[in-house]
Amino acid sequence: MEIHEVVKVLGIFILGLSVGSFLNVVIYRIPRDMSIVYPPSTCPSCKSRIKWLDNIPIISYLLLRGRCRYCGSHIGMRYQLVELITGISAVLTYTKFGFGLDFLFYFYFVGSMIALTFIDIEFKIIPDQINFGGLFVGLVFSVVKSIKEVSFEPVISAIVGSLVGAGFLFFIAYLYLKIRGIEGLGMGDVKLLTFIGSYTGWFGSLFTIFFGSLVGAVVGVVLIKLMKKDYYYEIPFGPFLALAGLIYLFFGEYIEKFYFGGTG
Repeated sequence: MEIHEVVKVLGIFILGLSVGSFLNVVIYRIPRDMSIVYPPSTCPSCKSRIKWLDNIPIISYLLLRGRCRYCGSHIGMRYQLVELITGISAVLTYTKFGFGLDFLFYFYFVGSMIALTFIDIEFKIIPDQINFGGLFVGLVFSVVKSIKEVSFEPVISAIVGSLVGAGFLFFIAYLYLKIRGIEGLGMGDVKLLTFIGSYTGWFGSLFTIFFGSLVGAVVGVVLIKLMKKDYYYEIPFGPFLALAGLIYLFFGEYIEKFYFGGTG
């Protein structure tokens, strides 16, 4: 790898860390119905404003030894984990799609999946702001691709992908409610599939449902056994859909080729 490419990758990693820092704001504030713009970053414990020097991703955490400068309260590792995951994801997105307009749209998708995963794990909700915002961006991206390719196919694929994913998952949720008499899936998961489907198309949307369900079922059984819970214990489904959507985003062409016998 040439030196200029190393510098570019490092720059993209730093960009990812910075976006991860913003995602931490989204993860903390949106479920609490707080503005993500104002007030500026503050300590959750003492509410002191965090200066820019103490807000440098990863580095500030190490320099402060994981504690607030003012009150000494512990800073959770989640903040650093989100920043690191986002930094690595930025590099992976660049490696897959290059750096340009496509990178911005795809990295938006990746960042949204990271944010909603952590929100769903902690609060067991997927905010409409992320789902509807993502759907809008996905549809705009499909229009951009249609203009570039001089074809309606990307727009049609995005619309059909959104409808197929949401419709299929809604049908499963409705069937489960009728048979078991309890809600097995939240509408946040259904809305999430409209977002994912706008990026992945109908096949990617179905792959997301089935692969996400498979992984979710396996992980769910393991967690229930380890935590000694009954089978009515609520496990968020959003993170598994997000994982499946990301897998398809990066490896979709290989998945299609495998499924269609090398002709996809």
